Order: sequence, then C-alpha cells, then structure tokens
Amino acid sequence: MSDPTPQIAQKAPYPVAVEAGKTYWWCACGQSKNQPYCDGSHKGGPFSPVEYTAGQTGTVYFCGCKHSANGALCDGSHKNL
Repeated sequence: MSDPTPQIAQKAPYPVAVEAGKTYWWCACGQSKNQPYCDGSHKGGPFSPVEYTAGQTGTVYFCGCKHSANGALCDGSHKNL
C-alpha cells in the first residue's frame, strides 16, 4: 500500500500574520476551502490538521503545497513539484 499524497493547494507559501501564543490549525490534506487553515475537509481521510502555536507575533509562511518537511511551515518543497 502506498503513502497517501496530499492535494496541492498552491505552489507557494501562504504568508500569515500570527500572534504570539495563539494556536493555528494548518490544513495538511490540501482540500480545505479556507487555506491554509483546516476546515474539516480531511474527515474520513488519512490526514489530520497540524497544530501550530506562534512563538512570537509576526509573519510566518505556511506551506501551500502540503509537501514541506518542516511541518506547517514552508521549506521550499513547492519549487520541486
């Protein structure tokens, strides 16, 4: 059996203004209509949302291609897709 592959939401990161201490739920399946956040579209599938708690207030870049080895944050993997 092969590993499931997430749907590519976009081949670029999502810049998001975050607040220190606030939790964000990143969509890992790529099916959410509320990218980069989870909207429950994964239900019944092999993916679960990833919790991200901001360490400081500022801009972070959530992965849009869903292939990052850096969890919810972009690592540039979209450049190789």
